[in-house]
Amino acid sequence: MKFSHQIQFNAVPDWADHYLPYSNLKKLIYSIEKDRVNGTHEHSQDLEYAPSEQTALMRDQIQDSNSVFAAALDKSLDKIVKFYAKKETELYDELDQLVLEIESLDSSRRPSHQDEEITLGDTPHPHHRADFPRRESNCDHEAGIEPGGGGGGGGGGTTGWSNNKISPDATSELRKRTIDLFVLLSELKSFVALNLTAFAKILKKYDKITNSNLKRDYTASHVSQAYPFKSATKSRLNERIQQTERAYAFLETNNNLDQAIDELKAHLREHIVWERNTVWRDMVGQERKVQTVGVGESDMMQIKTPCGSLKIDREQAIHTFFLVASILVFVILLQVEIFAHIEQNRCFAILVFASILWAGEVMPLFATALLVPVLVVTLRVMRSEDGNFTRLSAPDATKRVFASMFSPVIMLLLGGFAIAGALSKFGIAKAMATFVLSKAGTRPNRVLLVNMLVATIASMWISNVAAPVLCFSLIQPILRTLPVDSRFGPCLIIGIALASNLGGMTSPISSPQNIIAIQNMNPAPSWGVWFAVAIPLSIIGNIIVWMFLVWSYEPEKQTPHIHAIRASNDPINSTQIYVCLVTLITIILWCLAHTYQEIFGDMGIIAILPLIAFFGTGLLTKDDFNNFLWNVIMLAMGGIALGKAVESSGLLQAIAVQIEALVVDMNAFQVLFTFSCLVLVIATFISHTVAALIVLPIVAEVGARMDDPRPSMLVMGTAFMCSAAMGLPVSGFPNMNAIAQENELGQPYLTTKDFVRNGIPSSVFAMICVTTIGYLLMTVVGL
Repeated sequence: MKFSHQIQFNAVPDWADHYLPYSNLKKLIYSIEKDRVNGTHEHSQDLEYAPSEQTALMRDQIQDSNSVFAAALDKSLDKIVKFYAKKETELYDELDQLVLEIESLDSSRRPSHQDEEITLGDTPHPHHRADFPRRESNCDHEAGIEPGGGGGGGGGGTTGWSNNKISPDATSELRKRTIDLFVLLSELKSFVALNLTAFAKILKKYDKITNSNLKRDYTASHVSQAYPFKSATKSRLNERIQQTERAYAFLETNNNLDQAIDELKAHLREHIVWERNTVWRDMVGQERKVQTVGVGESDMMQIKTPCGSLKIDREQAIHTFFLVASILVFVILLQVEIFAHIEQNRCFAILVFASILWAGEVMPLFATALLVPVLVVTLRVMRSEDGNFTRLSAPDATKRVFASMFSPVIMLLLGGFAIAGALSKFGIAKAMATFVLSKAGTRPNRVLLVNMLVATIASMWISNVAAPVLCFSLIQPILRTLPVDSRFGPCLIIGIALASNLGGMTSPISSPQNIIAIQNMNPAPSWGVWFAVAIPLSIIGNIIVWMFLVWSYEPEKQTPHIHAIRASNDPINSTQIYVCLVTLITIILWCLAHTYQEIFGDMGIIAILPLIAFFGTGLLTKDDFNNFLWNVIMLAMGGIALGKAVESSGLLQAIAVQIEALVVDMNAFQVLFTFSCLVLVIATFISHTVAALIVLPIVAEVGARMDDPRPSMLVMGTAFMCSAAMGLPVSGFPNMNAIAQENELGQPYLTTKDFVRNGIPSSVFAMICVTTIGYLLMTVVGL
């Protein structure tokens, strides 16, 4: 195995960025050698040097090369030293705190007359330290380095002191912390050993390739003198490891040090096996992906013709069918008079044509959206708003369409992307998520619920497009350690997908359909009103879906325990504080948008603030801006243009009049239930956003024409149902992302059957919640 692979295989995954960058330094060596060869060749072509001058030239080149390489080594060494010092301080402080707690536990039950000297740490203290036996640490084999000193004292065996009177409840948490500290200290020891070996090997390679003699001098003057590699530092670390062994012996094995060390080594071995198994699967997965690029065969169908059999790509055939069907329907509708005015007929043709293209995904969704303003202008479906309703000319229609496309809602979407980008780029979203997940424990049912809630909360702030991507990356350590046939893997993935769909309800920026809903609500609801309805609704929906998944998959029956996720211990820096402050201020202003309407005018203006705060300071760059989901933005803009055309042409009013006749005897609850059922079916088969684009304008108009007008309530409830439609893999981005998840062997975790069996019932449960609890909440807040 190459040493670069050995580093990857043996490194602590969470510390991967702090090891010596062996591969990069190796590339630098080859680059230096190439430059030296080319430089020597050029000089030999241009000038004739005497032998002494040639020797001097080569000596200068070697010195220059050594300076360049030494500078790179210095930078890496400094990074290693700083990281080691930080981790050492953290772990030693935590161990000192653990010792103090054990001392207090010991003193609380030690007889007052006892006067012998008891030692736990390096220094004897009378009366108040537990008598932990001493023995040289036996974790050196796992750590990979020889003991540097420390230890001493008596050998293994037992002490005369018994801790049988200590209750299990008082020691269980201390025992767990002691094991964790032993593992982390052993990993820190391995970190030192692996980096020391890496320095020796990279310097040896440099000397061999460049014919230099840098290794001896640099090792003696820099590496050996660095803090992590000093003998005193190693001795101190060995003593701390022995201290955890004595603590564990006192807590767990009745002061039997031999048994304590054996148990701790078993815990360390189990941890190392788990980590290396995870890394091994990563490496195998990456290799498999590289080897299979372009190898997969498309789904082909065979058609028999008089000239023989013909193979056609199935997906291409379906797209061709939808394209031909949509064009035929479009041409026919342009010729048929269904409505009273030509603008309405032509707009209806555009609406049906775009809907078929979106449903069949003949072209990317955003490309179809861009086709909408072209058809709207060229077919002249826009009318004036002066009361005469005259058809607008192409130039006037163009101005009207483009003015509507770039609306405050689009700025709200851009502001949400900026916040999501900053939270993701600086690790805030991941740190918060891993902190919560680390508290979930090891029971699958509880881990499933916590992951679902994390996905919902993440969707609230970074959209339900980005949230499942984040959550699926966080659960990879869990998935990689499960058996191939485990039912918990599919259960966890589909749980996150369904929770992300429900999370699409939670805030105005959590999904594009919410942006479209706000566009159709007059006046637009405040963030506080939205939260008051959406958050309780999504929490209740998550609990119901979780209970159903636990009943459906029974994950604990096959997998009683899983490996816990470790929270990040990285300190919070000033940049993260700044990002959090900007995010909180923006959200507060969004919540109070109606209060400060005279200042800001609209939430879209407030959305510009995070864009300036993050891009103006350089925290987000041009590349981050280019990485925004511009396809979603274009889709939303095309949908707004279509909605404006449907309204301006009079088609919206004509459709609303006909639907009004059907629901004239219904109350608001019955209308909401009817539209919820309709949208549930539509949004299950086509994009949530597309369903919102088509249905919400009609819902708003019908709601405004009711005897008891409640258009905002109907629009919000219908928008919630767009998010709650999750019965098929194509029902929303979270489901599409979930169906694409594969194990290390390339086998998908989920199938369409999983979504039909679990997604459709979950959608029905969500619809019941929206039309009952949601209706009550929307009534309470005045919608």
